[in-house]
Amino acid sequence: MNGAQSLVTTLLRSGVDVCFTNPGTSEMHFVAALDSIAGMRCVLALFEGVATGAADGYYRIAGRPASTLLHLGPGLANGLANLHNAKKAGSGIVNVVGEHATAHIALDAPLASDIEGLAGPMSHWVRTSRSPANVGQDGADAVAEARSAPGRIATLILPGDTAWDPGGVVADPVAVPARQTVDTDRLEAAADALRIGASSLLLLGGDALSADNLEMAGRIAARTGCGLLAEWANARVERGAGRVSVNRIPYVVEKAVDLLKDYDRIVLMGARPPIAFFAYPDKPGVLSSPGCEILETADRAHDLTDALAALADLLNAGETAPAGVAETGRPASPSGAVTPESIAAAPGATQPEGTIVIDESVTTGRGFFPATAGAPPHIWLNNLGGSIGYGLPAAIGASIAAPDQKVLAMIGDGSAFYTVQALWTMARENLDIVVLIFANRSYRILMGELANVGVQNPGPRAMDMLNLTNPEPDWVQLARGHGVDATRVDTADGLAAALSERFGERGPSLIEVVF
Repeated sequence: MNGAQSLVTTLLRSGVDVCFTNPGTSEMHFVAALDSIAGMRCVLALFEGVATGAADGYYRIAGRPASTLLHLGPGLANGLANLHNAKKAGSGIVNVVGEHATAHIALDAPLASDIEGLAGPMSHWVRTSRSPANVGQDGADAVAEARSAPGRIATLILPGDTAWDPGGVVADPVAVPARQTVDTDRLEAAADALRIGASSLLLLGGDALSADNLEMAGRIAARTGCGLLAEWANARVERGAGRVSVNRIPYVVEKAVDLLKDYDRIVLMGARPPIAFFAYPDKPGVLSSPGCEILETADRAHDLTDALAALADLLNAGETAPAGVAETGRPASPSGAVTPESIAAAPGATQPEGTIVIDESVTTGRGFFPATAGAPPHIWLNNLGGSIGYGLPAAIGASIAAPDQKVLAMIGDGSAFYTVQALWTMARENLDIVVLIFANRSYRILMGELANVGVQNPGPRAMDMLNLTNPEPDWVQLARGHGVDATRVDTADGLAAALSERFGERGPSLIEVVF
């Protein structure tokens, strides 16, 4: 058994059975091992950012890590943007990165690079396997690291000779540390703050946004009268009819400040203190009111289910009917012009129960939450890291993790170009994904950001850098060229009809929404 074979066998034994790949010469022995050892689903991506983004989406739905296979330092570098997003989301991933054979490294070949240096900023754990005998244990350690709460990025670098030389040893799975429990004093302080009522806020993130944990948070809100909100972007929210509906802190600074101005205390449960996405002249970076007390009760590494249950016990809220339960109700099927409001109503009126919504709609989708609150129960994923190009790859991973659930990927046209190659993988794997491309022919968010930083009258050269015209992209042709069936709509009626049709079919499809 060589090192590569021991690694594949160890990954499978440790519960990692999906590998998103973009291999090169240095990884050929790992490719051969994947071919000869049964059990690993290998999914080819045409760009490394698709592989890493898919691994992010997979973890968020499956709750366990997938692996990636990347080619040397440049291949890893191509995947770093979506590793950044995965790290911010708390998604566990095991990256296997090929390296030149040990003796070849000294020759400074064209693809030689500092892989450990490249991996470090976007990984929690980095290790280079030094001999075939170590590879299996290194792989088991990487999986344990990736599975550690709240989900971590582990990068294992595999030199060519370490992969091909004999002497590999399969390792047993490594035990994963239990989630941290929250200190009693912190829970009691949080309970005291929430008892004050309407001037206190329970701010949720991470696993606190599961359906069961939202129900417990709703009981606490009903018992105390406190406010209940989620962060702007969240790795996973379980929402829909019959579940506690929680709104998000707005992206726009002025709206967020206005929403938070009456809260004197904010209790954090898996969330970070509310801050602005960027710095702007004459606008605050901290969104809470001056003097607001921030109680850092539990972060995403804690057992948030246990923490919310303990907090409810302290408040005698365990049997209280939860506040904010969404009633069953869909918006009317929209008609007329395509607007952000009619776009929001279309999925709310049509999406089936169990839909996994991947949201990279950036500006168009800021108001989507209210229109879908009463839709059948579904899961909503956001981009936490802000590096665009996450949505299409994340849809791949989510669909592979839950093949019996429909995936709806709502993507701005500017964002979609970053990882357009994901469409090919959707077609190759015949994944049940509906892609909505919001074709406003611009980086619309940056037009707003120009005004936010004080540029009031941008000239033609500035505006030319923010629009996607001359020529206008044709997403129907782009999709079909990648093997995905596609259609174009330019009315709200057409969008609702196209969604209804696509939700009734299986396989990948794309709808270009022009407005």
